[in-house]
Amino acid sequence: MEGVRVGKRIIGGQSPVIVGWENIPKVEGGPLKQFVFTWFQPTVLFALIAFWYYAPNSIAKASTAIGIGIGFKVLLLCMEWAFPRHESWRLTWKELTTDLFYVGLGYTVLRLVDDYIGDSVMIESIQHQLDWDKVSWFMGLPLLLQAFLIAFIFDFGQYWMHRGMHNWYPLWLTHSVHHYITQLNINKGAVGNPVELFLIGLGVGGFFDFLPRAAILAGAFGMAIGTYQHINVRFNSPRWWRYLFNTTEHHSLHHSQDFEASRSNYSNTFIFIDRMFGTCVDGEAELLGMEGGRRMSIREQMTFPFTEGWKTMKGRFGQPTAIPAE
Repeated sequence: MEGVRVGKRIIGGQSPVIVGWENIPKVEGGPLKQFVFTWFQPTVLFALIAFWYYAPNSIAKASTAIGIGIGFKVLLLCMEWAFPRHESWRLTWKELTTDLFYVGLGYTVLRLVDDYIGDSVMIESIQHQLDWDKVSWFMGLPLLLQAFLIAFIFDFGQYWMHRGMHNWYPLWLTHSVHHYITQLNINKGAVGNPVELFLIGLGVGGFFDFLPRAAILAGAFGMAIGTYQHINVRFNSPRWWRYLFNTTEHHSLHHSQDFEASRSNYSNTFIFIDRMFGTCVDGEAELLGMEGGRRMSIREQMTFPFTEGWKTMKGRFGQPTAIPAE
């Protein structure tokens, strides 16, 4: 397999991928379907921005955001069932049950752990050391600019955390579990080892808790853009959208069985961050996973970083086996 040269790298030398937007299949169907699947994503984004911008304070709160997020994912699940991008990614009961297990884990155990040792605890301790008068200028910025800056700062940190997970072995052990998924579905972002899910959830959002409206708007950016990373639906995304924002095409390359393709598209929301640092590859892949697409059980996903880490340490520092003399 020859692959395609992208910069100094050969993409697709180990597993088939599509490189270049001009080579990606388009949504097929009549004018109405073409219109819906072209403008669905921008319409949702602008609708959410308008809602959170104008909603009264009695509605603009975290509980409302959680409810909208759950309803939005149910809608996208229905779209996956009716309009799958790849039949090989079609959701099965086994995949759905596994996904919901991890979604539940995120809303319960991981949230409880985060309350004690997560970013909110660390940020709270740092906040007492800061002179907040020095950042009062931030509150004077237009609300939408505040929201964008919060979302960008968070995603910039996520980019380097994610990139570090692919380049530093101890972090890769925790993150590699997520790369054993063999299909993309709307809840696949929740699948992974709890240690990795905790690390990837660390952010700076707590620093902006004094700007509740801007923080919620920033969350709307993430929900209306980043949610599509793991969706099994094809969109005719406008050119400006796929240039600025991460898409399921970008993220499918990141999950490709091709090693070089998987070392690209690290950002969660703003793909232009990858473009800034030369790690963006436009394209898509259908064959996902590692070890030829081997699917991990939940038990193995929970223990893999520790068992593999132990094997590595034992191989590096263990005593060599004595060879008996003849």
